[in-house]
Amino acid sequence: MTANPLQGLATARRNGKPYGITSVCSAHPLVIQAAIRRAIAHRDSVLLIEATCNQVNQFGGYTGMTPDLFVAFVKEIAGREGLDASRIIFGGDHLGPNPWKGEPAAPAMAKAEAMVTAYVWAGFSKIHLDTSMGCAGEPAALDDETIAARAARLAKAVEKAARARGGALPLYIIGTEVPVPGGADHVISGLKPTEAAAARRTIDIHRHIFAREGLNEAFERVIAVVVQPGVEFGSENVIRYRPEASAPLTRLLDTERSLVYEAHSTDYQSRAALTALVANGFPILKVGPGLTFALREALYGLDLIASEMVAGYGERSLAIAMEKLMLSVPGHWRSHYHGSEKRLYLQRHYSYSDRIRYYWTNPVASIAVARLIDALNGSAIPETLMRQFLPTLPAELGATGDPQAVLLAAVDLVLADYDAACRGG
Repeated sequence: MTANPLQGLATARRNGKPYGITSVCSAHPLVIQAAIRRAIAHRDSVLLIEATCNQVNQFGGYTGMTPDLFVAFVKEIAGREGLDASRIIFGGDHLGPNPWKGEPAAPAMAKAEAMVTAYVWAGFSKIHLDTSMGCAGEPAALDDETIAARAARLAKAVEKAARARGGALPLYIIGTEVPVPGGADHVISGLKPTEAAAARRTIDIHRHIFAREGLNEAFERVIAVVVQPGVEFGSENVIRYRPEASAPLTRLLDTERSLVYEAHSTDYQSRAALTALVANGFPILKVGPGLTFALREALYGLDLIASEMVAGYGERSLAIAMEKLMLSVPGHWRSHYHGSEKRLYLQRHYSYSDRIRYYWTNPVASIAVARLIDALNGSAIPETLMRQFLPTLPAELGATGDPQAVLLAAVDLVLADYDAACRGG
């Protein structure tokens, strides 16, 4: 089995040979399938797949999957594709009280302890401790000492479960300056990277409190810190990485030689920007909405193609079905999108935040997608239609008569940029 690359990130950077790893943050089966196929194509690689606290928890999260069900779901796809499950690293992202932050801290933290325990028993070995949010009656942003104390409390639960389960002990990610999961809900301007002094304080306080709580050995397995490198995306724009702005953070790693940074919200960055992030000490590249955005682009492209070439399919049948669904069940987008009715419509379907991704597992959406696939299955798509509606994909893909291959290729096009960046560009 390929060695765990997470454990070598800091050493590789110190030796002047940095490499990265893509963190695939999605529960969409086609995204998982595309990532697995890319891992199979590179026999020397492992696959890092992560689930968030809101997406997967002991109560099912918004996917309906508990941690053990999520692992089984991924392993089933891996088995079908021929990838040895030992090459998959499972990570838990934003693990903390966030799903229950509307409750007082005591019950919210108790549920967070139960959640991290369930993650460990399911086989998750990369744990991001995120206790940065206030609970009911608390400030929205907590002080560093409280955050670190709560992170240590969760680490104790993780360590207890890991030692009872047996096997390799988990690796940790810490960090208090955590970007909004899934991107911001507004146009972003003037984004500033984390101050190096703030990152230093986060590390020092966590180290001190972990030591105070008897967690020195666990802290030695902290491999990365979440900071803001100056990348983010909102509903309608993307903030591009500027290496010079995060140079002080990069220099800090010269004194914290066992650590690197984990970069959240790297979706929609260019291959050059991703490569620069890896080189500058941000080798864990998390991507989620960018993958499902590419999938949605391909689905809508095929929807237009079917409208043009398949008798009886109708005019944009999939897009119309998704609009009706999102209007009838608005909970996943209503508080995140703003503006006129036309702007809301555009955001529902085309936002970088890609909150439409929450709807693809709904039975209405599943039926509409299946109808689209059935309509095109076995029919060669003319090169001219591929050029018109899916111009970023190889036109010859249409000749296969396999619409699912088109969807997988669209996701893989994004993964290819991450793969290249992680291998040095």
